[in-house]
Amino acid sequence: MVMQTNIDTRSERLREALETALGVKARTFDAALRKAGRRLPKRVRQQGAVVARAQAIDGHPKLRRTIDLDAVTRAEAEVLAHLKTIDRADLRRGRLLGLAGVIVFNLLVIVALFVGWMVWSGHL
Repeated sequence: MVMQTNIDTRSERLREALETALGVKARTFDAALRKAGRRLPKRVRQQGAVVARAQAIDGHPKLRRTIDLDAVTRAEAEVLAHLKTIDRADLRRGRLLGLAGVIVFNLLVIVALFVGWMVWSGHL
């Protein structure tokens, strides 16, 4: 029973860290990990899957003995270390700059097509 609460508290801590770092809202860590998806690097997703698998196995009394707590601890530490490096303001700024770039590119294409049409029709 002690191990179950230990793994549950670890997964809850990771779920809260995902919510803080990426704004992912979910009831369980496994759902939060799936929602985070490709916003996390492959290695971090794999480490998160180790914790999610351990939490799923933890409910079964005989399978509980197969859980490697050292691997779960390392996985938790790696996921938390990555999530602490994420800056939400920088992500927001990057998203806005990307959107502005797309808008400016589209405007340039429209202006170029308009000028081309003006030249083709003989107005310029």
